[in-house]
Amino acid sequence: MEKPFLEVFPGLNIADELKELLKLVVVEKVTMTKDRSSIRVYIRSPRLIHKKNIYALEAGIAKQLFPGRPITIKILEKYRLSAQYTPEKLYDVYRDSILMELKNYGMIEYNILRRADTKFVTDDKMVMTIEDNLIYRERSKEVGRVLEKIFTERCGLAAEVEFLYKESEKKDPMDQPVFMKPGGELVVGVQSEENYLEGAAESAPWDEGTSNGGFNGTFGDGNGNADVQMAAQSAAGSGASGGRSGADPGKAASGKSGSGTKTSAGFGAAKQKTDAAGKGGGNQAGKSAGGGQNGNGGGFTKKTFGEKGKGGFSGGFRKGSDGRIPYRKSENPDVLFGRDFEGDAVNIHDIDGEIGEVVIRGKVIRAEKRELRSGNKLMIFDLTDFTDSITVKMFLREGQEEDATAAIKEGNFIKIKGITTIDKFDGELTIGSIVGIKKSEDFTSKRVDNAPVKRVELHCHTKMSDMDGVSEVKDLVKRAKKWGMPALAITDHGCVQAFPDANHALDKGDTFKVLYGVEGYLVDDMKEMVVNSRNQSLDGDYVVFDIETTGFSPIKNKIIEIGAVKVRNGEIIDRMDEFVNPEVPIPFDIERLTGINDAMVMGADTVDKVLPRFLEFVGDAALVAHNASFDVSFISHNAGLLGLPFDPTVLDTVTLARALLPNLNRFKLDTVAKALGVSLENHHRAVDDAEATAGIFLKFVEMLKKQHDMTNLDQLEEFSHVSDETIMKMPTYHVIIIAKNDLGRVNLYRLVSWSHLRYFSRRPRIPKSVLNQYREGLIIGSACEAGELYQAILRGVPDAELAKLVKFYDYLEIQPLGNDMFMLRDEKSTVKTVDDLMDINRKIVSLGEQFNKPVCATCDVHFMDPDDVIYRKILMAGMGFKDADEQAPLFLRTTEEMLSEFEYLGSDKCYEVVVTNTRMIADMCEPIAPVRPDKCPPVIDKSDETLRNICYNRAHEMYGENLPKIVVDRLERELHSIISNGFAVMYIIAQKLVWKSNEDGYLVGSRGSVGSSFVATMSGITEVNPLSPHYSCPNCHYYDFDSEEVKKYGGMAGCDMPDKVCPVCGHPMVKDGFDIPFETFLGFKGDKEPDIDLNFSGEYQSRAHDYTEVIFGKGQTFRAGTIGTLADKTAYGYVKNYFEEHGERKRNCEINRIVQGCVGVRRTTGQHPGGIVVLPVGEEIYSFTPVQRPANDMTTTTVSTHFDYHSIDHNLLKLDILGHDDPTMIRMLQDLTGLDPVKDIPLDCKEVMSLFQSTEALGITPDDIGGCPLGALGVPEFGTDFAMQMLLDAKPKYFSDLVRIAGLAHGTDVWLGNAKDLILSGQATIQTAICCRDDIMVYLIQKGMEEGLSFTIMESVRKGKGLKPEWIEAMLAHDVPQWYIDSCLKIKYMFPKAHAAAYVMMAWRIAYCKVFYPLAYYAAFFSIRASAFSYEIMCQGRDKLEYFLADYKKRADSLSKKEQDTLRDMRIVQEMYARGFEFTPIDIYKAKAKDFQIVDGKLMPSLSSIDGMGDKAAEGVVDAVKDGIFLSREDFCNRTKVSKTICDLMGDLGLLGDLPQSNQLSLFDFA
Repeated sequence: MEKPFLEVFPGLNIADELKELLKLVVVEKVTMTKDRSSIRVYIRSPRLIHKKNIYALEAGIAKQLFPGRPITIKILEKYRLSAQYTPEKLYDVYRDSILMELKNYGMIEYNILRRADTKFVTDDKMVMTIEDNLIYRERSKEVGRVLEKIFTERCGLAAEVEFLYKESEKKDPMDQPVFMKPGGELVVGVQSEENYLEGAAESAPWDEGTSNGGFNGTFGDGNGNADVQMAAQSAAGSGASGGRSGADPGKAASGKSGSGTKTSAGFGAAKQKTDAAGKGGGNQAGKSAGGGQNGNGGGFTKKTFGEKGKGGFSGGFRKGSDGRIPYRKSENPDVLFGRDFEGDAVNIHDIDGEIGEVVIRGKVIRAEKRELRSGNKLMIFDLTDFTDSITVKMFLREGQEEDATAAIKEGNFIKIKGITTIDKFDGELTIGSIVGIKKSEDFTSKRVDNAPVKRVELHCHTKMSDMDGVSEVKDLVKRAKKWGMPALAITDHGCVQAFPDANHALDKGDTFKVLYGVEGYLVDDMKEMVVNSRNQSLDGDYVVFDIETTGFSPIKNKIIEIGAVKVRNGEIIDRMDEFVNPEVPIPFDIERLTGINDAMVMGADTVDKVLPRFLEFVGDAALVAHNASFDVSFISHNAGLLGLPFDPTVLDTVTLARALLPNLNRFKLDTVAKALGVSLENHHRAVDDAEATAGIFLKFVEMLKKQHDMTNLDQLEEFSHVSDETIMKMPTYHVIIIAKNDLGRVNLYRLVSWSHLRYFSRRPRIPKSVLNQYREGLIIGSACEAGELYQAILRGVPDAELAKLVKFYDYLEIQPLGNDMFMLRDEKSTVKTVDDLMDINRKIVSLGEQFNKPVCATCDVHFMDPDDVIYRKILMAGMGFKDADEQAPLFLRTTEEMLSEFEYLGSDKCYEVVVTNTRMIADMCEPIAPVRPDKCPPVIDKSDETLRNICYNRAHEMYGENLPKIVVDRLERELHSIISNGFAVMYIIAQKLVWKSNEDGYLVGSRGSVGSSFVATMSGITEVNPLSPHYSCPNCHYYDFDSEEVKKYGGMAGCDMPDKVCPVCGHPMVKDGFDIPFETFLGFKGDKEPDIDLNFSGEYQSRAHDYTEVIFGKGQTFRAGTIGTLADKTAYGYVKNYFEEHGERKRNCEINRIVQGCVGVRRTTGQHPGGIVVLPVGEEIYSFTPVQRPANDMTTTTVSTHFDYHSIDHNLLKLDILGHDDPTMIRMLQDLTGLDPVKDIPLDCKEVMSLFQSTEALGITPDDIGGCPLGALGVPEFGTDFAMQMLLDAKPKYFSDLVRIAGLAHGTDVWLGNAKDLILSGQATIQTAICCRDDIMVYLIQKGMEEGLSFTIMESVRKGKGLKPEWIEAMLAHDVPQWYIDSCLKIKYMFPKAHAAAYVMMAWRIAYCKVFYPLAYYAAFFSIRASAFSYEIMCQGRDKLEYFLADYKKRADSLSKKEQDTLRDMRIVQEMYARGFEFTPIDIYKAKAKDFQIVDGKLMPSLSSIDGMGDKAAEGVVDAVKDGIFLSREDFCNRTKVSKTICDLMGDLGLLGDLPQSNQLSLFDFA
């Protein structure tokens, strides 16, 4: 008894489209082999099912119903097709499926059918003409047998197959046999006879015998009844292990099997081949799992370490002092380390487990040397041969280090012999016990371009094409130059962010030309509202029609129904509806969409009879259709074939809808009908769609008359302008735009900017009208298969429309056939064969000839070499693309490779499109710089004079009318450098911003080395005074810079000096100065570009940004753009997941190798946290860079530079207006205490200094706060355990010591392993060790070294570039100690002293409040810096806190990031409790959203401190309180929008008092 397929397999997870088809399928029976290793499912269907879907079903049944069981599923189909099918029509629609079947059966059979010239001489006789050779004559019989069985037994159509043979000819590349690599990649080219004969089949699915294991009859009741549930239980319970798993029946088995047989998974037929003895089998499927000798180089044998061999050692050795044989390298010059050895290298990919001694070769991709505690050295390096990678570990003995270090360098190609070992530390397979290391040649394939005249690539993507391109632009330029190409075009998707790096890849005076372009997303907003208007009246005759077809191409597909209604004066006056017999079977998806099947059209007239009747029905009326170009193209094509005149006026209701209904998100027929209230029944039936379209058209006519006062078609042209919103909803096409000169570059940047700012919707769109407006200086190409022209050809649009398209472009583009092979895999595509792809390219070439447009062959490069495809596979798989493994060959081809690709065009035309025309386009482009080389600072009128006046006015305020010489000299020296180099405007800008912030009540902290500038101090930009320590009297302006008492504090800080009264007037004097040289900031020549970074309060930052517009004017400032790329960690996850999903386990070293090919690919864009780029008045931003919104967020008004700001910071001023917590915290402390943070907080307070030495000032002991020995917890810069340990080690005594410690903390390799060791060993103190970058220059000058050289050495060391040998010699010559030189060599990065001083000044003020205003301090800290404060954990008393604190400390090593932050906050709370302060419960009517408050000597936490209560929810509570008291918890939830979970938590914490659950009253309330 047969059953519906979906009833037999009810739980099978199937794609929706396939499920619809399977609703028609029945299962006739199910059988199983005796050993229960294989199941056959016999099905019958009225519709053809492509073999790829059959294979997918087999895999799905095996995987889903028999998970983990080694069972094979085989589906055998029978079709009962409609009478529309003949053998010829069947072959036409089923050929691709048959080819896939044959490919899995045997490559020779596949190639015979693929290459055959096939004709049907009668309805049932198929004649195939093939190449005459011995193999094809033999195998063609099998092909004929297969085809006849498919025709007759599977499909029920009687057919005869006959073969004719022709002599062999020299083939062009596309006529060569095609073979498939593992993974499905097609390889074109002549193969050896061995390749042809490999894998002869023994049985096939059309053979109903029992050769494959012997089937034991029906599976069920013995009468053919299929009970697959019982089959599943029986087979799953049997534990059968024979046969393949069936997990992927669509692919040939390529794994390792114990039997050594090779099985074609496509048909479940056993195809066996035994490897000949002695033949290489190391890479072959079916390799013996035992790991024995497997042919030449394919297997592995163990040899003893001391075995005598060629070039090795024999005889005895004298042992060394350690009891081992002394190391001695072989005398063979090819040996780099150890002994000589022989043996062919095996692929690393083939090393499976601990197999003993192996020889491998590869490239060193990572190398490091470690010193073990024992004093021995361990050399670890990763080696790759590009089939896989492996880690090699070598323990170096005495005398081996020098040879090993020389041999093992990153990038070296070497050959090694060693023993495979599972590493006990990480469990990975490694190689150790290295016998020797030899030189190896670079065996990677080196493609070269040997053509005498080189082509130019005009379509190239880099890593800046979002998650799509995987090549660095510099590598692409380098490769093109190496191949001798004269130019290369960079055309990323929608962006131009690779331009600066492309330009940097060129050397000065380089003749190579980079063509700067973009592959844009074109929107055709220039379509005519009315095609071929004759100014008809809106009340005239119109025929509204719709057609149904068998597909999308008027050339290849057929009309199956025409429905039409005639409209006059706003009424329907006539109707027409006819089926059309297409004389071909209707595809299933069309039947499913329209409901029209073969039976319904079999008796209808053919198009040659129906179309004349339709045209007679139309008469002189204008035609109206929805998406009219589709319907009209079919009518036009068929009219042309029949010789019927067809030149109507055409209106498209889609175009009308975009103009009249702009608020719709899409304009499909059903959407428009619904919006207008028009009935649409039986959608996708021509007559019903025509009726609905007529209703829509009549509504539109009414709107045109009433709302727009229109009466005829010519008036519709006023709708030709398409709104921005409509453009954002329209379809896009790819287009190549290349700048040919600097005007073109500016226009290109304008287009890119507008595409992101105005038209971005999922992608940056360029309207055709805008491109046309700004096309001067640009070259426009038709792009790839996603281009407008290629798509029009696919749709089969009329020649007149093609002509319009071609005329728009400057050149037309064609690409290798492999780029578009994906269309052959799409069942819905009208492209079915390689010949179809060739024909499209030929059509584009002929259009170029017809309209005199050059045709250029391009690669559409997405990766540089074929092997790089893996990176793109991984990226696309990571983004969820199901066809990620089906990559097109989008690599950079040589001229010869491209000439070979296009040989089918004929040699002359091939050379023209590949070489001549591409070079012609390149020659049209001038050499241009993508970023302007000139400097363009903003201009502020009289900024030089203003700066000088501000500085001297402030200096006189501080030092009196007669300024000290040191002040005047420093000011003049700095002002001369600043003004002469044009930097004054930068100082004035910073001054305006800082003064504005101070005026609004917010301090500003300086960053970087700007505090080195006394002009910056005098102009109010920084409060760090860089002069040497000195006294000054604010009353009578006495000063002291030179006394011996003052000079003792040279290099320290003024606040370190003792208090002193003025000897003239007796007023307490001011102590100031940090002794920082100006040269740190601008260099000794004063021409180093100043970088003024400012730390504004985080809550004031946005106001500071807005103020830049006030200074410079609207539209003159932009946020500094950034580019977010794929980081190592994310890429690692992508790579690891990819191989896991493919069932492959890769070693970490191989994953890390592949990761490097994925990192750096653009994911998004962003903005610098505080960077503002200033455009000078009179300049246009497009002259420098395109602009866009960060991350393309169309909801923000922020506009950022498209280029990363580093690319343009040499010519446009960038301001760093950063947000920081310290100024915000100081502002809150100022509000809570009333202190002026500058005037009222002394920098020499002993109590504050003691915080960095003990806990005494807090009135507690270390035991009170968990053993913490200092009071610095929660003090910026010094509150971490690391910083406090530095304080304990360095033992600071002065404020300047804290500055030096801050410098150490922010440096890299300055403290650990460097200054710390020097201080603890007594070689240096905190005063003499290198702590900040300035220390180096000052110290070297003091030692007598030349100032310029001292500055150069400082700059080199601070950037981690070390010391040159000649510098070391000069330092030694000036008595610089060796420990100082060694310290310099270790440093990777150094902090400027001015920056450290500014940070410590801020921190000191906060620490002052911690000592003297503790509640204010804790309120400010918890409000601003506590990121993980928990009311439930921290505010329920000290005992509960101590409980949680102990638990967290116990789990310290396993805490999450949030828990670590919670632990930090708990320690501050612990300190607060220890000092005797407490929290008061939250009062929901008084509590603030984010700020803690001091209430009656206690702290009231903020609402946001409640777990789960975010800032917005907390603000919602505060807003709700303004509307009065809460009546109940229900009322609280409703008004505050707080979740019930948080409401219940607040109730449990007692924060909701006695509020009832709801507002409802009961009688008991009155009792």
